[in-house]
Amino acid sequence: MTLEQLIVLNAIVEQGTFRAAAENLNKAQSAVSHMLKKLEDELGFTLLSRENYRPAVTEKGEVFYRHSLRVLQRVQDLKAIAKTLNSEQEAEVALTVTATFPFSPILGLIGEMTSRYPTTHIRVARDNMGGSLEKLLSDDVQIAISTLDGVALDRVEALPLAPITILPVAHSDFPAAQDGKVNSDAEMQSHIQIIVSDSGSTNRQSRGLLPGGLRWTVSDFATKKEILLANMGWGGMPQHMVQKELDQGKLVRLNVEGYPPVQAEHFVMRRRDALIGVVAQAIWDKLKDLNFGP
Repeated sequence: MTLEQLIVLNAIVEQGTFRAAAENLNKAQSAVSHMLKKLEDELGFTLLSRENYRPAVTEKGEVFYRHSLRVLQRVQDLKAIAKTLNSEQEAEVALTVTATFPFSPILGLIGEMTSRYPTTHIRVARDNMGGSLEKLLSDDVQIAISTLDGVALDRVEALPLAPITILPVAHSDFPAAQDGKVNSDAEMQSHIQIIVSDSGSTNRQSRGLLPGGLRWTVSDFATKKEILLANMGWGGMPQHMVQKELDQGKLVRLNVEGYPPVQAEHFVMRRRDALIGVVAQAIWDKLKDLNFGP
């Protein structure tokens, strides 16, 4: 069985006659008939009935034909992949988005890039704090979205995105949330602060720690939010992650001495010394065009 035989079978079925298939394939009609007959002899059953003017697919032929279409589609996919690998388009583009940044704008961008470059595998990670920059500098990703904390601007090109507001919040029944009063550091030390660990390998400490206070450490903001909603602690959360719960009154903003709401500036970054392919450049340009910045 050969690929050419499957192409001939497909042409006959699609074109309706041996003559039309031969013209479509730019082959002699006798050659088309011979290739189909050779395929049927190899399979041991008839694919097309020749009793009428137009060949008809037999019962077994229908099953075989459906499976052959999958093979032909896979061949086309392989050709497209080979074309991509032989061009300037990357086989894979990796980016990381810090966990505090909203993901919905990035989803739309990824969908658009997948439509434009369907053979490029786009790999997306979510990291905390120093994890995004670490992946960028170690060449694990081509693009990172994070804050500029600890960034050497001589090594990294950065474009501003939207600032994210981090609010100290807790359950509405949390003791420190009562009466709306300002809570001192000393008062808050008796309450459990929920913190998110740094996903980078060199710095495992969360930002915004209350000195001397009780704390639990979790790996992501989704877990942290669950704990806050369970009235088991307090902590800083990106406002967009808790706005619904704030509006519903399930969570409330805390007034903590020395812990006001923080505007965290976020940037899209890439290494200055890295070679940027077609797809990575298109993602970069799209982020720039989206104009997240102020």
